[in-house]
Amino acid sequence: MRIIFSEMQEQHRRAAQLTVDLVSQASKEDLARPTPCAEWTLADLLAHMTVQNHGFAVAATGGGADPELWHVGPLGADPVADYAAATEQLINAFAADDFESRLVALPEIGPDPFPAAQAVVFQFIDCLVHGWDVASALALPYRPDADLVAAALPIAEIIPNDENRLQPGAAFRPALGVPDETAALDRILLLLGRSPSWPSDRRSAL
Repeated sequence: MRIIFSEMQEQHRRAAQLTVDLVSQASKEDLARPTPCAEWTLADLLAHMTVQNHGFAVAATGGGADPELWHVGPLGADPVADYAAATEQLINAFAADDFESRLVALPEIGPDPFPAAQAVVFQFIDCLVHGWDVASALALPYRPDADLVAAALPIAEIIPNDENRLQPGAAFRPALGVPDETAALDRILLLLGRSPSWPSDRRSAL
């Protein structure tokens, strides 16, 4: 898969900002809502997303190897503001002039540092799919721009659908069946173990 770094940076920025726009609509009462991720409330999902965004931001500047960086703790007093701040930190870190030349330590994904382009790809697909998770939990429409969906589909198609998806803490559950005429966003969701019909179809994503 060919990646144009500057394009992926910009697509990631927009996908990340879309998650902020969705999360900003959540009230304190909404945090108890179920999500497409098994046994995760919206509070749990938001805690995960906040830690991941902060973790990738720190990793982008050379500090990703510390395991504590990726530890998910309880939400703070203002989880929406905390998420927005972590996302802004992430976007700024990925926008650094020399970021493309860096290696990024991501111990949750693999033991060796990854090229910056791969780190952006990992985060981009995470943002796009978790945006759908948040929108689904809040019963909000989810309409990422068509070019974001088009960029995400080949990523979803090459993510291995193997036994690692059954391991605790796996990023995605095993793929669900994908009918031939499935729309691109729904195809991404199915490939990454999510049912586009959630919550009527309660097959969970994690």
